[in-house]
Amino acid sequence: MDRNAFPMLCELLKTRGKLLKTHGGLLDDGNVTTDEQVATFVNILAHHTKNRSIQVRFYRSGETISLYVHRVLRALLLLEDVLFVKPTPVPDDCTNSRRRWFKGCLGTLDGTYIEVIVPESDKPRYRTRKGYIATNVLGVCTRDLKFVYVLSGWEGSATDFRVLRDAITRHNGLKVPFGNYYLADGGYTNSQVFFAPYRGTRMYMDVDPEEYTPVTLSKLPIGEDIPNELKSIDVVEASDEWSQWRDDLVGEMFDTWMSRRT
Repeated sequence: MDRNAFPMLCELLKTRGKLLKTHGGLLDDGNVTTDEQVATFVNILAHHTKNRSIQVRFYRSGETISLYVHRVLRALLLLEDVLFVKPTPVPDDCTNSRRRWFKGCLGTLDGTYIEVIVPESDKPRYRTRKGYIATNVLGVCTRDLKFVYVLSGWEGSATDFRVLRDAITRHNGLKVPFGNYYLADGGYTNSQVFFAPYRGTRMYMDVDPEEYTPVTLSKLPIGEDIPNELKSIDVVEASDEWSQWRDDLVGEMFDTWMSRRT
């Protein structure tokens, strides 16, 4: 990461704060500077530092730490259009030997279990099929493995499909525009928005290492109009057309592979 990332973030938050002053933007209030507010937030977020440890490090009360952490978080949410990653589909003219088969693909998704401590009465609901207490978390990544959506909180007993269905039906949930899709494993339904492999078959997707390119504050789209959100799919259902498209794609990939061997 560029060493200028921290001052750039502080300056970006202050710039946007001036534009959205009535919407909770981050500003110096004479008590704690913007740099210290961001440093406190980053310490807690990146290193899982407790409030008590931050009190000792910055010589602030616990109430003050909580106050400014919430202010920085609110300011970051206002910068969603600038800071949050936007998935881009595989273009029609892609020449990558693997990705060219998945035109329109936005990335991949999967669920994982994270162990949690819950009251004794809730343990049956959070018990997974492997017997331990956990929460079922859905993660969605772009093609270069950058997270674009995470849904946590579901009980460990909930199936991956149930969690996914909840994610796309939420008001601020996972958005999948028509014509695009995500790669998923065999635990999900092969549908128009989620491309699942045949049962018992693993699917691979190569990841190109991202080249490091320094970014300046002037290159960020501050103040630009954000494009209208495309109409998204809010239901997961299998279809004969989508299954046939998968069969045709697999057949074409197999024929190409066989022609290279002969």
